[in-house]
Amino acid sequence: MCGIHLIWGKGANEHAINEMLEKSQHRGPDHRASCSPWPGLWIGVSRLRIIDTKPESDQPFWSSDTSSLLVWNGELYNHPELRQLLIAIGIAFSTQSDTEVVLHLLRIFGPPGLEKMQGMFTLIYADLADKSLLIARDKNGEKPLYFAQGNETLLISSECRSIQSFKKSDFNPKQLEPYFYLRTPIPGKTFFKKVHELKPGDFSKLYNPISLQWKTIPHQRNLPEKPSYQTFKKTLQNAVIRQFCADVPVGMLLSGGADSSLLYAFWYKETGKALPSYTVQVAQKYRKRYADGDAAERFSLQFPTRNHKIEVNQKIFWENWDDYVKSIDQPIGDSAGFLNWLIGKEAKKSVKVLISGAGADELWGGYQRHKAFAFYQKNKAILLRSKGFLDKIPLERSYHKFIAGIVPNPHRTFLNFSALENIPDSLADKYTQIFNRNLSEYRQILDFDRRVYLVQDVLKVQDNALMAHSIEGRSPYLDETMQVLWRNINDEGLLRGKPWIKSYLTELGLGWISKRPKMGFGLPLQEWFAENSGFAARIFSSLRAFEKTHGEWFPSEMRSMCASPQTAVKNHFLTLYNLFLLSEWVKLHKL
Repeated sequence: MCGIHLIWGKGANEHAINEMLEKSQHRGPDHRASCSPWPGLWIGVSRLRIIDTKPESDQPFWSSDTSSLLVWNGELYNHPELRQLLIAIGIAFSTQSDTEVVLHLLRIFGPPGLEKMQGMFTLIYADLADKSLLIARDKNGEKPLYFAQGNETLLISSECRSIQSFKKSDFNPKQLEPYFYLRTPIPGKTFFKKVHELKPGDFSKLYNPISLQWKTIPHQRNLPEKPSYQTFKKTLQNAVIRQFCADVPVGMLLSGGADSSLLYAFWYKETGKALPSYTVQVAQKYRKRYADGDAAERFSLQFPTRNHKIEVNQKIFWENWDDYVKSIDQPIGDSAGFLNWLIGKEAKKSVKVLISGAGADELWGGYQRHKAFAFYQKNKAILLRSKGFLDKIPLERSYHKFIAGIVPNPHRTFLNFSALENIPDSLADKYTQIFNRNLSEYRQILDFDRRVYLVQDVLKVQDNALMAHSIEGRSPYLDETMQVLWRNINDEGLLRGKPWIKSYLTELGLGWISKRPKMGFGLPLQEWFAENSGFAARIFSSLRAFEKTHGEWFPSEMRSMCASPQTAVKNHFLTLYNLFLLSEWVKLHKL
């Protein structure tokens, strides 16, 4: 894991690239360096040593003839196989690093070499012979990469704050509406007007700073055998083995839920090696609803872990809040970000890699909105006829939100199910074009979650929160081999409610986990707001101040909520937290 940076064009110099490096030093505290491959271009990298930790594998990594160099942020999980391929065609290696494999792969094959890479990455590859650059981001979007392009200068960085250190960009109020409804800016956008994000799979080969044109790395589709439960088991097992391996200590983000428990259970079954695991533990009075700590403890009786329970309460929350906000590169409306950050703060004492179950819900239909959409598909006609009647019946919020979200258009319906509130037409138009209409209707909504919610929320939260503490996060369910399997499944029943994951748990004696109700990973916000503890008062005060300074840019519903947050707390406590996070981040950055 690393932080990578580039300045090409006017203003490129050693001082400027070092300023960018300084802003994101937490991404790679083990080594830092910069260089100028040719006049007008500066490249910098800070390295977190994970594979082949010797200095010989530090970056920028140059070819032996100094004709090319690589800086990258990521892990190449199939580097042993690619190393053998390269050796077979005459390449001699000087290190055991995956970095050297990537360098030679791109030197020999050029951009098509990206198709052979199975892993998570962003990279900058420089060819000094023709003064060209190759910029790329992995197909899952596990690692972030941002850019700002002007008439005379191109800036690229792992974090927005580093770009801001070179050229400040104004606040982007157009992203307030998508954040309010869907927790994040629109894909490809940020809260800075002139700073954009590469989308998953984007790459560009360029010969000067203004020739930036994005193409997409093709997905692999060939599966050597027919999809089956046995194929799923074998594929997941291989993904676990190769993603749990590192030359530094590895640990597990263990929620006690299905996805992380299955990964760890297989690892322990195969190796007999107990790893450090980290689980959030809330106060006893909340554990009926937030039972991760108790579930992880029960799990550890069957599959031993060196479990660390990370206590969280209001006192701990406020003691860490300011440091957490300072660590955020881009705000994401999800309290899981704070919990991941708190886990990272403890885990950095023992490990440099943390494994998570990210991606399982998006690929295998694990969210309530997937279940709700499947019900809508099956009963669409009667639901639309009955909507007027059902709207008038007093219902719990979750049922009321389901009924309110139903419209004839399936894409709009799923967007409403995904959003915190039904989204307006203007915003819906920007998101409905993301759905892949070449897929079946149900697969379209899974693919949408994979490309939007997973990338914009889950993976970004994981990367930001863990890298703030110099910890690499890995997600075996997103292994390229798992993705190929997923793309070859024709039976949609296998993509509803994670049946193969649950079957595997049962086979391992963990059927009780598969029967646990699905619970979101987040702070006990509803309970904290309800208590007379000052929690609500502080948040309300911040939101009212935010409305006074920035309210002219807010969508009307957001402005009303910030002006009178006490009237929204019963049904909109998640939104209030998200807006509080945004308000604190905006205030910190003086935007």
